[in-house]
Amino acid sequence: MSVLEMKVPSPGESITEVEIATWLVEDGDYVEKDQPIAEVDSDKATLELPAEESGIITLKAEEGDAVAVGEVVCLIDTSAAKPAGDTPTKTATPKEEKKAEVKEAPKAATYATGTASPAAKKVLVEKGIAASTIKGTGKDGRITKDDAVKAVPSMGTQPASGSRGTERKKMSMLRRKVAERLVAVKSETAMLTTFNEVNMQPIFDLRTQFKEDFKAKHGVGLGFMSFFTLAVVRALKLFPDVNSMIDGDFQIKNDFQDISIAVSGPKGLMVPVIRNAENLSFRGVESEVKRLALRARDGQITVDEMTGGTFTITNGGVFGSMLSTPIINPPQSGILGMHNIVNRPMAVNGQVEIQPIMYVALSYDHRIVDGRESVGFLVAVKEALENPVELLMDNNPTKALEM
Repeated sequence: MSVLEMKVPSPGESITEVEIATWLVEDGDYVEKDQPIAEVDSDKATLELPAEESGIITLKAEEGDAVAVGEVVCLIDTSAAKPAGDTPTKTATPKEEKKAEVKEAPKAATYATGTASPAAKKVLVEKGIAASTIKGTGKDGRITKDDAVKAVPSMGTQPASGSRGTERKKMSMLRRKVAERLVAVKSETAMLTTFNEVNMQPIFDLRTQFKEDFKAKHGVGLGFMSFFTLAVVRALKLFPDVNSMIDGDFQIKNDFQDISIAVSGPKGLMVPVIRNAENLSFRGVESEVKRLALRARDGQITVDEMTGGTFTITNGGVFGSMLSTPIINPPQSGILGMHNIVNRPMAVNGQVEIQPIMYVALSYDHRIVDGRESVGFLVAVKEALENPVELLMDNNPTKALEM
């Protein structure tokens, strides 16, 4: 028999352990080479683990186990022949066969089942708990005094008549890491948020005029993200402190704009990075946004694709959010929150008109970004979005959208 030990590969620099999120096969299954056999969580991403060879697999870790990089998680018997038929077969282990033999038949209910002893009944009355909601551990299912003492009353004052089920589920390593980072941001930074509003009508007009030709030429839609990304790039050049970060006693300023975009993936929030957004056109931004969003949705995003951003854009508007205070993505110093677009009355040249308005928010680290820079940055974003032809397209939208 030839057995291959499959070890946990390193998913990225600085990651020393992963967590088995889900086994995609069962112990004793026949697996093909390169077949995904498990999903593993790191503190940055969820990755698939492919089989290194074909054969019968023996699992060496349970779902939820934290395993170090380089540790053996399964064995593959590469000398085993593929079972006949298309459906995977599972070989029962002696332990499983023994368990099946000694499995007891369920006990029949008796008159004592669910009946409280006199002492238990007194405790349940004092707590206001119905005996029917308690599962007894005494003989034949009788409710003992200890069962009654341990019983927890419902939050309401009256016994509940509907379903009151609960589920206890361990959070993934990625979700736990996100939680830790969010708490750390609130406690380790001087985070403040400033707000403004943007009249989206100029962008609406451009999209109406050019979106069909843009999609036919480039194969991607002309969305809002390209306008916001390029407006942010312009504002970061005007206010470089927002594009910097703190490292101990030092401020690190970047002469490039790597824009992180928050997207919702199957395992939760992910933040892939658009590299050197300052060098991209409208087509370039839209193509990159689509590529990264698809990879995140399909669970193919890598750690490298989510590392190293200098500023983040998050769009709560796609879920209907009117206004929010986004939390900084450390070690960055700023994040721009987009929200839903609502028709609102607005004064235009002394007249009240209905315009499509979006509220925008900039959360920033006040330790390194002053009020002048933060407010100035958000105003610069607003100016570019409300005058995109001049400030983002060099007064030539046809040429800007053809690139």
